[in-house]
Amino acid sequence: MKITIVAGARPNFMKIAPIVHAIDKAREAGKKVSFRLIFTGKADDESLDVSLFTDLNMRAPDVYLGIEENNLTKLSAGIMIAFDRELTENPAHVVLIVDDLTATMSCAIVAKKQGIKVAHLVAGTRSFDMNMPKEVNRMITDGLSDYLFTAGMVANRNLSQSGLENEHIFYVGNILIDTIRENYHRLIKPIWFSALGMKEGEYILLTLNRHALLKDRENFKRLLDTSIEKSGNLPIIAPLHSYMRNSIKSVGISSPKLNILQTQNYLFFGYLMKHAKGIITDSGNVAEEATFLDIPCITLNSYAEHPETWRIGTNKLVGESPEKLAEALDVFMKGEWKHGELPEHWDGHTGERIVKILTES
Repeated sequence: MKITIVAGARPNFMKIAPIVHAIDKAREAGKKVSFRLIFTGKADDESLDVSLFTDLNMRAPDVYLGIEENNLTKLSAGIMIAFDRELTENPAHVVLIVDDLTATMSCAIVAKKQGIKVAHLVAGTRSFDMNMPKEVNRMITDGLSDYLFTAGMVANRNLSQSGLENEHIFYVGNILIDTIRENYHRLIKPIWFSALGMKEGEYILLTLNRHALLKDRENFKRLLDTSIEKSGNLPIIAPLHSYMRNSIKSVGISSPKLNILQTQNYLFFGYLMKHAKGIITDSGNVAEEATFLDIPCITLNSYAEHPETWRIGTNKLVGESPEKLAEALDVFMKGEWKHGELPEHWDGHTGERIVKILTES
């Protein structure tokens, strides 16, 4: 079996790595299976730092399609043309796509047009807001997929209610947890950690990625002011992309407690999560890892891709409300935060289950 695996952005690789490892194990066990790894962006993408593939113990992509475009329609068209050429030259039995990006949807369409089966990893997530481009991507991708790999029962229900046949739905668990479990004892303390006077369990980790947070600059400033004000004497470590660092500077935020840094490699960032007293984020992935690590997590969003993180995990959604953020931080600072439970199948074997399904069906 030949599997083509597609990544459209850096976070996809954290979910692809366990698939790659599981394929390697299957081959060692005598199964005839191989994979080809495709990245839809450019080889010099600054988010793909040189340490990424070493940290994840996987090889770099076999092919970079080289498509970058801010306009989503042009991005989709460019990816479809380039991926159609790739699949024509290198046929596959299955195309495995990840998450809910424009690249995810575009490659699913191309694969189906060529009569190739599509496997969607992290299927069934919903915001129920069709004004979100990602929701459109999810609906189209799930509708085209032959294998719908889900991380929880909520995703299963979403797919069933969409009219998709249960025989295509496979509850395999959260593959992101495979990666954090495998690397738990490999996490590395950043060189700068002690130099900044940081101590394990005595800081808040702040991560921000969503461009939507920047639309209302005044509210963005209030969220940051609230984080600083309500965190007491705890320092805040904020590894951020350049556009977020520039935005914080532009709204005039400055505090000796706020340590703004460049983004960190995977093993450094994992260490920062593992040893944080608490986390403020707008990332669903970070919230999932926080639930695994049993770290208090406040998410600046009104929904979570995996509701399990706030239903039984350590996550709390506060939307983009400074008032709700303040209330959550008050609870956190009083030491009254809830402890979480791990959802079913967050056991580190999701990648193995997926490869077993693909090679035995």
